[in-house]
Amino acid sequence: MAFIELHDVVKNYVKGSETVHVLQNLSLSLEQGEFLALMGPSGSGKSTLLNLIGGIDTPSSGTVSVAGSELSTMSSSQLARWRSETIGFVFQFYNLLPFLTAQRNVELPLLLTNLGGKQRKENSLTALRTVSLEDRSAHKPGELSGGQQQRVAIARAIVADPQILVCDEPTGDLDRQSAREILDLLTLLNEEFGKTVIIVTHDPIAAEQAQRTLHLDKGILVENSEGEQAA
Repeated sequence: MAFIELHDVVKNYVKGSETVHVLQNLSLSLEQGEFLALMGPSGSGKSTLLNLIGGIDTPSSGTVSVAGSELSTMSSSQLARWRSETIGFVFQFYNLLPFLTAQRNVELPLLLTNLGGKQRKENSLTALRTVSLEDRSAHKPGELSGGQQQRVAIARAIVADPQILVCDEPTGDLDRQSAREILDLLTLLNEEFGKTVIIVTHDPIAAEQAQRTLHLDKGILVENSEGEQAA
């Protein structure tokens, strides 16, 4: 079985008397250590697909298996623990707490673990060092640029050493230079640290950073980077 495997996944939402069909019999396989970009127009289901892989959402039908776990078989508490150990989330808007320093923001996921305060601080500083921001550890988000805030968010995503990074428009709110730095950082985490990276993006330049690009159109995977029909 592939490291990440979705088989015949359907995702529908009910809004009043209307059923919205978001994903339609979608199947996808990724190997460990891949860097995948997901592209497509707004409303095509990209973020929904990312949420299914990250265990935030569940399919209406079909199966989602990630890192050897079938997500639909888990209880909500099991799934929460699995997410904290397996998935790192990076969003377009950094979701940093403005009253906490960079180090304390990065430390937040570790509050769910059994680590002591000293070890949590050491781990969060190591994560900030990885994203070249240890010297800004005492700064609050308002004292950092947009690119620096996104690097803090990435440090928070990797502090628990997850196997997978799921990134929803991670460069969408950044200028071109800052976006390039974030893409280079994600490539480093993929190539040097072995993280499986999945990014949703509208930016062709961001997609070029990935090893493979898949396109979603109205909930259907229509082509891969070679223009072939996706499985």
